[in-house]
Amino acid sequence: MAIVLGPNRYGKAETRLVRVTRDGETHTLTDLNVGVALSGDLAATHLTGDNSGVLPTDTMKNTVYAFAKKHGVGEPEEFALLLARHFLKTQGQVRAARVGIEAYGWDRLGPHSFRRQGAWIRVAEVVATAEQEQVVSGVTGLTLLNTTASEFHGFVRDRYTTLPETTDRILATAVDARWRHLGTQNLGTQNLGTQTDWAASFDGALTTLTEAFVNTYSLSLQQTLFSMGSYTLHERPEIAEIRLTLPNKHHYLVDLSVFDLTNDNEVFIAGDRPYGLIEGTVTRDDAPPAFAEWYL
Repeated sequence: MAIVLGPNRYGKAETRLVRVTRDGETHTLTDLNVGVALSGDLAATHLTGDNSGVLPTDTMKNTVYAFAKKHGVGEPEEFALLLARHFLKTQGQVRAARVGIEAYGWDRLGPHSFRRQGAWIRVAEVVATAEQEQVVSGVTGLTLLNTTASEFHGFVRDRYTTLPETTDRILATAVDARWRHLGTQNLGTQNLGTQTDWAASFDGALTTLTEAFVNTYSLSLQQTLFSMGSYTLHERPEIAEIRLTLPNKHHYLVDLSVFDLTNDNEVFIAGDRPYGLIEGTVTRDDAPPAFAEWYL
């Protein structure tokens, strides 16, 4: 029996970067968490400990900081593309570079004062080879809630089913969404770095996801998931497909009858765990396939 080395990669995880752009008295703040992973001709370091093809992960960290100074940061997708292309160009042993970024928002309070946003986190990931680039944008922790316009009934019942059917419930979730951008063609015919307004694309997708949640009369969280994904694809032609993970943040009606009180869908317990977890992908049937795996 032969034992062989399978797919592998290595890199620097969670490089925290805060970039202050000073324009006179008015400053701009960018706050990122950057991960870099490289793969390619790296068997030697695994099999014999030969590190001649290994770029130190400390160098990756330093590159993030140096590029933030030399080139600025811009949008997360833009910065991720810049880094991925650099590692591919300068490291001949590297066949693919993956750069993932979490971007933390700050609200401006004054020329140089800010308040950290806490509702959600913007994310971006680039996978690049010499021939192709794939850009994924997304959001995590987008907490949404409808106090009504949600039902759940007609489901399978067996001897362990105790859940009552309902025609009026709270629907709440914390959205994790990733959307893959069109444009995975050969770089000779399409360059992602010059074709997309990343800020407008992200803002537009965030708006459509939220609007679809608000405006869908839900008979199941699965139905809401498809509505959010399909509406986003309809409104955002630059997106090929979108993956959604929607935890069902259960709200349980409190029994107040012991106090001779009627609870007409007004007082609830916000459940913590366990919770339902709904996941799905909505895609254009004519979209080019992803060339690299992409995760939520």
